[in-house]
Amino acid sequence: MEKKTLVVIGGGAAGFFCAVNAARMNPLLQVIILEKSNQLLAKVKVSGGGRCNTTHACFEIPELSAKYPRGRNFLKKAFHWFNTQSTITWFAERGVELKTEADGRMFPVTDDSQTIIQCLLKEADKYGVVIKLQSEVRSIEKKGNRFQLNTQHATVHTDFLCVASGGYPKSAMFDWLTITGHTIEEPVPSLFTFNIPANPITQLMGVSVDKAMVKVMGTKLVEQGPLLITHWGMSGPVILRLSAWGARELADKKYHFTILVNWLPDYREQDLRSDWQSFREELASQKIGNRNPFGLPSRLWLYLLSSSGIEADTRWGDLPAKEQNRLIKNLCAQEFSIKGKTTFKEEFVTCGGIKLSEIDPNTMQSKLTPNLFFAGEVMDIDGITGGFNFQNAWTSGWLSAKTIAFLCVSE
Repeated sequence: MEKKTLVVIGGGAAGFFCAVNAARMNPLLQVIILEKSNQLLAKVKVSGGGRCNTTHACFEIPELSAKYPRGRNFLKKAFHWFNTQSTITWFAERGVELKTEADGRMFPVTDDSQTIIQCLLKEADKYGVVIKLQSEVRSIEKKGNRFQLNTQHATVHTDFLCVASGGYPKSAMFDWLTITGHTIEEPVPSLFTFNIPANPITQLMGVSVDKAMVKVMGTKLVEQGPLLITHWGMSGPVILRLSAWGARELADKKYHFTILVNWLPDYREQDLRSDWQSFREELASQKIGNRNPFGLPSRLWLYLLSSSGIEADTRWGDLPAKEQNRLIKNLCAQEFSIKGKTTFKEEFVTCGGIKLSEIDPNTMQSKLTPNLFFAGEVMDIDGITGGFNFQNAWTSGWLSAKTIAFLCVSE
């Protein structure tokens, strides 16, 4: 039987997973990856500080799909075919064991992203996947039952096409895909940190708290989790989750908004006021700067005292009512004016992309163009931080591969 061709556009996680699985599932397929840059699996390399946050230990499909601000219902169907356990098993069968950290993130036991990269490259070599770097696809044309792809160097023809080119920051950058007839949901950044210019808190860069609650005023956006103070503002999982869930809303605000930070999320303001007298009585003779009963980092505690107009050598028993009330307010609902954002490391993520209603979630095949598939962030899917975007890549790549391998036999 004559070999069929599959071209995968994009040499990232989703594209690679589609390519190696399709080649393995059907030896009649000639699989080619076209990557526009000179580097493969770039996000895999930098993810998790170079350790590769491969997936997340979240095994119930409703719970897993709820981690995606865009794509929740779509992935709820897709995860029935390939999910977290499938990912763990797939890599384990190829000698790559994953471990779970306390926060649920999963990494290779080597703590080295190169382990994942080498596994995928080995699979590509084993099944004869052809990789062409610096091959940016400029346009796609449908020629009968086949696709014609025009790159800066050559014209490539293929029977099956999987677009796994990643997200783009501007809708105009999707123009080369419009020939397919698909609708583009306007892209905006997701997973970014908050800028707080000229605020003294930035002098605490490097200080973190294990649990803080952050609310965006005037919205329903609120999250709880670890918070990191940076030299430009705030980061950490709680901020990144807020940025993901609020991606479109915060873009509409042009990234100018106010947040309330509760440094003691186990307390509401009125509860803390009720308990405050017992702290005063117990610690009455001690200097407030030396005695922090809440377990907050000492630099943060001193900053909160200063922000509340309290001298560090004031004794607990001598704390004036006005300053006491201001401190309670700052502990439970401190206001910060956000002016701008900063992309989270090199792990650029956007929401937006190919409209999901135009893709079959059980196959990743276009509902508009037969034999056209999508995988990864090129679709309007994005997850919160913690390995969820990679899980989408593995799931959509594998489903595309499975469907293409089957169609190649049936045609």
